[in-house]
Amino acid sequence: MTATFEAMALAAPLKQVLNELEYITPSPVQAQAIPLLLEGRDLLGCAQTGTGKTASFALPVLHELHTNPKRIGTKQCRCLVLAPTRELAIQVGKSFNTYGQKIRFSQTLIYGGVGQNPQVSAMRRGVDVLVACPGRLLDLIDQGYVDLSGVEFLVLDEVDRMLDMGFLRDVKKILALVPKKKQSLFFSATLAPSIVSLAQTILHNPARVTITPEVTTAERIEQKLCFVDRGNKMYLLQELLEKQSQAKEAKLTIVFGRTKHGSNKIAKALTEAGYEAEAIHGNKSQAQRERALAKFKRGEIPVLVATDVAARGVDVKDVGLVVNYDLPNEPEAYVHRIGRTGRAGAAGLAVSFCAEDEIDFLRDIEKVIKQPIPRDTAQQWHSEALVEKHRSGFKPPKIKQGSGGGGRGRQGGGGGGGGRRQGGGGNSSSQGGGSRTSGAARRRSGSGGGGRSRYSA
Repeated sequence: MTATFEAMALAAPLKQVLNELEYITPSPVQAQAIPLLLEGRDLLGCAQTGTGKTASFALPVLHELHTNPKRIGTKQCRCLVLAPTRELAIQVGKSFNTYGQKIRFSQTLIYGGVGQNPQVSAMRRGVDVLVACPGRLLDLIDQGYVDLSGVEFLVLDEVDRMLDMGFLRDVKKILALVPKKKQSLFFSATLAPSIVSLAQTILHNPARVTITPEVTTAERIEQKLCFVDRGNKMYLLQELLEKQSQAKEAKLTIVFGRTKHGSNKIAKALTEAGYEAEAIHGNKSQAQRERALAKFKRGEIPVLVATDVAARGVDVKDVGLVVNYDLPNEPEAYVHRIGRTGRAGAAGLAVSFCAEDEIDFLRDIEKVIKQPIPRDTAQQWHSEALVEKHRSGFKPPKIKQGSGGGGRGRQGGGGGGGGRRQGGGGNSSSQGGGSRTSGAARRRSGSGGGGRSRYSA
């Protein structure tokens, strides 16, 4: 394993950028993957978000582009990176731009939710690096605007999320259009049988890199679990936001809902209660999502309500609080969610709500992270009845989970909090959006592309 970036066989301009960024020691996935990829090996990587996996494939690709420049065919690309969401595609594109700022290469991004004309224009002359979401990419291929016959490097990033979102058929169509002779890289947070099966169809004698196979939670993130009736969730959320608004730093909050519809209800209820909040999810246009994220990063909107898929690629350092309004039905998603706080070594707080229909989700989460989430029994909406149901092995009815927060589940997720306040586990009725409360009636404020680009040394 290589101890430093300087010791790696990377091109000098890349080392210069890494030195200027003060990146000295590679992360475990970078230390293992980069040397293998520089040798031309195919790679099957199992690594969570936040482990540095983007640099582990971007640096070897940029090295090859710099040391072996080639003329690019019309509508073609040398490197194709497939990403499940627009946010992740944008983040990957930014990483290529950052690491490749001292070498000459061209790049464009292709994703839905925006007009296709700039993307079509960028592909006319061909690009070195194409980062794309499967749906829009296939649309442009079908229209004759993209030709994948020149792909030399194929990267599938967050394959597990891609399959969860129903992109398997699209991915297979794309794989059928790329040359058989190429270097292929698969990265996934998990290696389910369906992912391994897909990898076997495209990877040739791959090296395998697995980082932190045991899912763990960040040590600097304080975790709390609140047993609360669904009808009281909105009241508890407002109470948390009231405290968060008094924070001197890291004043931003991300609230996770189960579905797109539920996230909208949460954001609407918070707005009606006097909080500046917006929701981001797959039904929002790309422009709407980018505007909301930009305002959130600037602190103009201190509360962002998101689904799991929409939050992929969101990296905001001033998030001091994450609230799991709805527990995820995929236990690994819990780790990803709470990792939105405590970034760059900072401390953070993650509070999770557990209603009756989420008790099984909590059991699955605690089994995966191999530790109980500390209970907060002091909050006024604490339900001892739910504690007893969890302890006794109570099995709630199954909740239908929309992939990535899509569609309505049986319970709908989110909203909640209307009607009479009831602490101590009383049976409250949920009547939609949260009503205004005296402690939260004031408005809160926090403090806090796809075009072609060329870079020359």
